[in-house]
Amino acid sequence: MLARLLSASILGVSGYLVDVEVDVSAGLPQFDIVGLPGQAVRESRERVRSALKNSGFDFPPRRITVNLAPVEIKKMSPFFDLPVAIGVLVASGQLPADRFAGYVLASALSLDGELRPVPGILPMSKAAALHKKRGVIVASGNAREALAVSGIDVLGFWRLGQVLDWAVNGEVSRQGGALDSTGDDHGQEPPVSEDLRDVRGQLQARRALEIAAAGGHHLLLAGPPGAGKTLLARRLPGILPPMAAPEAIEVTEIYSVAGLLPPGAGLVSQRPFRSPGVHASLAGLLGGGPGPSPGEVSLAHRGVLFLDELPLFSRASIDGLRSAMESGEVSIVHAGSHVSFPSRFLLVGAMNLCPCGRLGDPGRVCVCTPVQIEHYRGRISGPILDRIDLTVELTRVPWHELAHAPPGEDSASVRQRVVAARRLQAKRFAGRPTITNAEMSANEVDEFCPLDPKAEAVLARAFERTGMSVRAYVRVRKVARTIADLDGAAVIAPEHIKEAMQYRTVSVLS
Repeated sequence: MLARLLSASILGVSGYLVDVEVDVSAGLPQFDIVGLPGQAVRESRERVRSALKNSGFDFPPRRITVNLAPVEIKKMSPFFDLPVAIGVLVASGQLPADRFAGYVLASALSLDGELRPVPGILPMSKAAALHKKRGVIVASGNAREALAVSGIDVLGFWRLGQVLDWAVNGEVSRQGGALDSTGDDHGQEPPVSEDLRDVRGQLQARRALEIAAAGGHHLLLAGPPGAGKTLLARRLPGILPPMAAPEAIEVTEIYSVAGLLPPGAGLVSQRPFRSPGVHASLAGLLGGGPGPSPGEVSLAHRGVLFLDELPLFSRASIDGLRSAMESGEVSIVHAGSHVSFPSRFLLVGAMNLCPCGRLGDPGRVCVCTPVQIEHYRGRISGPILDRIDLTVELTRVPWHELAHAPPGEDSASVRQRVVAARRLQAKRFAGRPTITNAEMSANEVDEFCPLDPKAEAVLARAFERTGMSVRAYVRVRKVARTIADLDGAAVIAPEHIKEAMQYRTVSVLS
């Protein structure tokens, strides 16, 4: 007898439906799974066998063949334990087939029949909704994640026996009530654990942080150890605006696919902050490996990617950031499949001014030669620096300022100005894929970055004097647009251009 059920899998951060066909026929006892199963899928034979026996059902001593379609895509994860187990029972006549019509089943099984959460349930649920399926049947630990998708029924169970009771008797263990697509707390200001008021001095760096948050501009902090580079970078998420519902869904999809959502979690409500070490591999930074899996640039999507000691990252890693920064996605070809991971992050890099770290530090003598300094800074290529809109040189805060200066402006106050600037951008880019000023195309810069005559003259003189590239010219206009937004100005004025230029005329760029 043949049973047909629906399951789902993931490719990148997208879900797709999988037809699970189970045939139980006469012959010597044998259990085969075809359709490009990976190792984890092939091992489901033993999990299914034990889970059925320990749930009080007979495992048929017959020839069992399972086919997973589409057959041209390799299936890597144990999403199919549950539909295979149900398929065996249906095909052997122990369960009614029509009970599961229109449902997408996805869960791993333990040997005693417990349903275990699997990664990627959110994109799988979106695929079920897209194809107008009735609902999804998942482990209880995945139910709240699946409930973020509207338009489908979500059934969450703890054990295989509960699924079978529902199939026979109609009893259901539903997880909670319906959640709307925005989750529980989106649109609210996130709690701030690391506040800008803790930062003494560094007024220019604080201002650069505000501009970066308001316009989504990449930022480079350069200065000696102890100047406060990491302190500032870790306070950037606290002044970013709350994530809108579409952004939260995008971030949650990535974390779900990466297996970083804890059981029972819903939508991610906090903007990510990722800080990989200098020894992170290229695959760890950009994505790849078996699967493949999203890297740090994708885990930082719609949040902050902080690269401390930026010149110490491998040249391949630094150059690999270029396409991710420019296109907002990472494309990976793996095992004949092409997958893309979104990577619209706000990069914050931190570096010393020289290899020994003493350059620019009053009271300490740098021992580096000019050749060593040039080689150290040269590890960050010109094209990468061209894509960084804001660069600030920091010095150590004097003792009297550190000890006696009053606290700085708090993150909540700065965030209010950032949110106001983002509202202007939301209105400006309504109906477009662009979200922040930093994402504007060249045509959008011409459309939305008007200069008054004096500002145009200032920028023209700077262009001729500094020999800036065309990309740098465009980015200065983008930063000036953000500064004008913070001022509530419709037209970019000379002071906006001058302030934007301050963040490019620093020694580390020369």
